[in-house]
Order: sequence, then C-alpha cells, then structure tokens
Amino acid sequence: MTETSSASMPTRLAQFYALTKPRVVQLIVFCALIGMVLAVPGLPTPPQLGLMAVACAGIWLVAGAAAAFNCLVEQGIDARMKRTAWRPTARGELSNRQTLLFSALLCSIGSAILYLWVNPLTMWLTFATFVGYAVVYTVILKPLTPQNIVIGGASGAMPPVLGWAAMTGDVAPHSLLLFLIIFLWTPPHFWALALYRVEDYRKSGLPMLPVTHGNAFTRLHVFLYTIVLFAACLLPFVFGMSSWLYLAAAVVLSLGFCAYGFALWRQYSDQLARKTFRFSLIHLSVLFAALLVDHYTLTP
Repeated sequence: MTETSSASMPTRLAQFYALTKPRVVQLIVFCALIGMVLAVPGLPTPPQLGLMAVACAGIWLVAGAAAAFNCLVEQGIDARMKRTAWRPTARGELSNRQTLLFSALLCSIGSAILYLWVNPLTMWLTFATFVGYAVVYTVILKPLTPQNIVIGGASGAMPPVLGWAAMTGDVAPHSLLLFLIIFLWTPPHFWALALYRVEDYRKSGLPMLPVTHGNAFTRLHVFLYTIVLFAACLLPFVFGMSSWLYLAAAVVLSLGFCAYGFALWRQYSDQLARKTFRFSLIHLSVLFAALLVDHYTLTP
C-alpha cells in the first residue's frame, strides 16, 4: 500500500483539515464576523444571529478551499521551506487529485450556502476572493513580483466586506474602511515574517522583498507601512463609525506597531522580527475586537 492509501480515517481527516490552514481561516472568519456585527445597529435579533452563523460557515468553507488550492499549487515550494514542509501536500501524504477534489468540494458547498441562505452578492464577492487568492495571488503574483503581498493583500482584506454584504446585501463605505486597514496591515505583517525566514524564501525561489531588495530596504518599508497603517486605523473614528474607546485602542496598538517597526528598522535581529510578526497578529485581532466592544458600549 502507498502512504496516501494506508492512513487511518482520523489521520486522513487531520490531513485534510490541515490543508485549510485553520489559524489563518479563523482570523478571516473573525474579521468577517466583525463586519457582520458592525453592519447591524444595536444587538442582532435571533434571525440575524442565525444569518451570521450561516454566513460564517459559508465563508469558512470557501476560505478553506482557497487555502487547500494554495497548498496544491505550492507543494514544491512548501517542501523546500521549513515553515511549510510539514503540510500534507508537501510531504506527499495527499495526492493532487485528492487535494483538488477537496478544494472544489469545499468551495462548491460554501458558495451554495452563501447563495441560497445568505445572498448572491456575498457569494460572488467570496468567490472573487477565492479566485483572487488562489489564482491571481498564488499562481500569478507570488512568483512574479516582490510586491506580491501588497497587490495580493486585497484578497486577504475582503472578509469585513463579505461580512457586511452578508447582513445588508450591500458594500458600504464603512466596510471599505475595514478593508483598507487590513490591506495596509498585510505588508508589514508578512514582511516581518519574511525577514527572519529569508533563507527559506531564497531556497523556494519566490521573489519576496528581503530576497530581491535586501534586509535594510524591507525593514524601512515595514516601518513606513506601520505609519500609514496608523493613519488608516484612525479613520473609523474620524468618519463616525466608532467612538473614543476604539480610538484609544487604535492609538495604543498602532503606536506599538510603529515602535516595533522603528526598532526593526534601526537595528535588526531575527528575534525582533519574530516579535514584530507576533505583535502584528495581536494588533489586528485586538483592534477589531475593540471595534466590536465599542459598537456595543459607547457608540450611539
């Protein structure tokens, strides 16, 4: 028996689950949920809570499908990188056919859920996000340009827009503010990772910014993006989407991210790059959580 045919059922399920990049998808669904909550004035009604649950399930399935397709396309690259060599596709534990069918199944079920029980706009936006990440970013941009993260970040910034559309059937300006925050957050987040994983990316052949333009150039861009991101994080307050509670959290978190960016620019170490990457995750999660708390406490 081959390795792909002899795995037990629990092991096989774990392998398929790993393809969905659960931690990444959890953050995607969380940001989409924030968009849903902010789109509803006051406390959601039971039917609205049910709609949120269904929309989250559909978005999770399509996002998981995109992640699985990414693993399929990048299995050769993943096998050369320590960070990703454990993935089932990189280890040859799942065949290309199995992975493709799994991705297609998740995408089909998720899209059907969104179309039938949420609304067609959310389905098409979510499917466009799938295409943007799985095809435009993974297949075209990532191996072509060191600006792959910047351009491809548009797909990763879509979850709040999807959530807002799920509840309202519309793409509102406030949802685009949330899109902008994630879009500007993505480059310093990933470049901090690329800085201390530069040898992995060099071996992979991917033109990540630290490989093509060097350590110092990347560090400067991380710092500059944290400054621009700081300004974007103030916009929900400026446009009346949130109140002082969110503003206080946004200022503290953004100052912290800028401080990490500045320290990284002035004097590099792998340890500091790791801390910057980890703080970026805290920054986005707590920032959106602050929007949620603000929505239910201080915002009229």
